[in-house]
Amino acid sequence: MKKIFAFFLLASAAFAETYSIDSAHSAANFAVRHMMVANIRGQMGKVTGTIQYDPKNLPASNVSATIDLNGINTSEPKRDAHLKSADFFNVEKYPTITFESTKWWKEKGKNKVSGQLTIHGVTKPVVLDVEISPVLKTEQGARIGAQATTKLSRKDFGITWNQTLDAGGVAIGDEVQVIIDLEATTK
Repeated sequence: MKKIFAFFLLASAAFAETYSIDSAHSAANFAVRHMMVANIRGQMGKVTGTIQYDPKNLPASNVSATIDLNGINTSEPKRDAHLKSADFFNVEKYPTITFESTKWWKEKGKNKVSGQLTIHGVTKPVVLDVEISPVLKTEQGARIGAQATTKLSRKDFGITWNQTLDAGGVAIGDEVQVIIDLEATTK
């Protein structure tokens, strides 16, 4: 029975297309509450990696992605420098964020991808909600698009810097919304 199951897994993986993430058409964005009144938005940096995707057999799919934090950009250079410092991401020591999927499935008609996310040297399991475009076949190869979203606690990843406000509350919220837009191609 184990041999039959192993053959099935190998055979199903053979139908998954391998895509390279197109960094020029991909972005990892975030939003976090500032002073409890507004969201600050930014982009994390260049996204690279590979996706093996089989729309007919999601468990045979997987993704491995890396985000270069040297490109973090909130349109405010002083804030960007602070985010790169040891107070936050400590980019000198931890220059990337990585994600390795462990499971793909559908839940109530929606795509879900779980995996191991490493930020600031800390690895935690996360679940992404993923919208995947239909596969576009061209003479240059196949292309897909996806948007993955999740919410994270920055404290879970050891990013704890904050300031208490005179009026009460804190300068920076703990919850971070993450929105990753990807295009990938078989080239």
